[in-house]
This record gives sequence, C-alpha cells and structure tokens, in this order.
Amino acid sequence: MNNAPYQNARPVRTPINKKLPRGIALAALLVILALVVYGCCTSIVPTGYTGILTTFGKVADYTLDAGFHFKSPFKQVTLMDNREQKNSFTTEAFSSDIQQVNVVGSINYNINKTTAMNLFKDVGVNYFNTLVSPRLLENMKAVFSKYTAEELISSRDQLSVSTREVLSNEMSRYGINIISVSIENIDFTDAFTDAVEAKQVAQQGKLKAEIEQEQQTMEAQQAASRKQIAAEAEANVQKINADAAAYAIRAEAEAKAEANKQIAESLTDGLIKYTEISQWDGQLPTYMAGEGSQTVPVLNLGAGE
Repeated sequence: MNNAPYQNARPVRTPINKKLPRGIALAALLVILALVVYGCCTSIVPTGYTGILTTFGKVADYTLDAGFHFKSPFKQVTLMDNREQKNSFTTEAFSSDIQQVNVVGSINYNINKTTAMNLFKDVGVNYFNTLVSPRLLENMKAVFSKYTAEELISSRDQLSVSTREVLSNEMSRYGINIISVSIENIDFTDAFTDAVEAKQVAQQGKLKAEIEQEQQTMEAQQAASRKQIAAEAEANVQKINADAAAYAIRAEAEAKAEANKQIAESLTDGLIKYTEISQWDGQLPTYMAGEGSQTVPVLNLGAGE
C-alpha cells in the first residue's frame, strides 16, 4: 500500500474567532460599569435609621426613610440611628450641705428622624458625647445641689424626674427626645455613711424611749381611769343608798304625819271626855290651877298608867 500521499499531508487547523474575547471583555466592562453605577447612584437605608444626604459637604433639607433609594453619584448618604438608645454614666455631685455623692445611672433617648439633618449639620453623628452627655452631667449636678445629703437618699425618683425635665427642655430644640433618666445608685463617703448610721441608731433609740414613755403614760392613764370609774361607781352606790335611806325616812315621816292627821281628824269632844273619864282613878285633883275665885282641877291622867 502506498502511503506517500499521506506522509506529505498537513493537519487541518480550525480558524480562531477573534470576536469572542472582545465580547467577554465588553460584557465584563458592562458589569463593572453597572456595579459602579449601582454603588454610586443607589443607597439602602436600614430599618430604624435615617439617611442624611450631603452634596460636597452640603446637607440636604430632607432625609431618606428606611428602604432602597436612587441618588446622584455626587451625593453621599450618612446613616443616623433613630431607634431608642441607652447609655450608662457615672459622675460625682455635691449636695446642698457639701457632701460628695457618687452617682451611677442611665439615660434612654432617641432622635426625631424628620429633623435629623439639622442635628447632623449642627452637631454631627457623635451627638451623644458632644452634646447630650455633658449637658446631662451638668444638669444632674445642679439638681443634686438643691437637696441635702439625707434628702438625696429618699428622693431618687424625684432626682431622676427633675434631671429629665431640665435636660429634655434643652435637647428638644436639637430634635433629641429624652425618654427617661434613671438614678440607679447613690453612694456617699464612708465618713458620711457612718454618721448617718449613727444618727439612725440614735433616732431609733429615741423613738424606742418615746414609745416606752407613751406606753407607760397610757398605762398610768388607764389605771387612773379605772380608779376614777371605780370611785364614780362607789359614789353612785352611796348616793343610791343615801337616796334610798332618805326616801325611807321621808316615807316613814309621811306615814306618821298621815297617821297623826287621821288621829287628829278622828278626835271629838265626846271622845276626849270619854278618854278622860275612862282613865280617872276616882281621886280628886292633886293640884289646882286658876286665879281668884275660879279654880280648875287638873286631873293626873297619867297616874293610872
């Protein structure tokens, strides 16, 4: 078999499509351009935040709500948190009687999203450390200075309310809402704490003595009251007995008087003469009474008894 023709043959080459790399490059360029446009001309504001628009440093007079937004590539979006936030603090204050107080507390606040651009323009995103915290501590010290050290112990709620009211009035013009201020702990120096404890012990001792004195006084009053009641009862008994005796005497006298009255009414001249005759013993009178020629015999009516 003759293989000569095949030995001189060359392999067939497939022609290369030069348009394919250009298409890939163009597609990649379009993707990159789309990403650049997407990054420069769109913005996403998360829930709970407000978007602040600035153009070369100038703040727009409106804000962006949560969601997806298109914007000019020359505009920048700064996010400000308008959710309720909480910050803790510690500070020192003085009471009206110059007692040092260490205070631990917290503050809850949020910002008004419709005026957030003004807060960003006037103060910035670090508004808490720049504005809220200094004013909070200053106002709290002013409130504490109106109370004595002993009053501070029992006025924690009022201190919180007063501090919040003063601070809220100042922060409202910046669009910052002060929700609450909580005084969580008030600590005094050891010397003052010891003095307060000693005073409380003394007051408790005084109160105990007053209670004991009041109890003794009450018992004495009760004893005197019982004696008075017994004396009044005895006097009433004696009065009742005396009234009864007087009534008996009066009744007896009235009975005798009534008997004498009945006897007197029953006496007649004939009865009197009859009594005289029935008691005469037949003897002549021993004595004679009278003057001149008239003599009246006196009968001794008791001689026959």
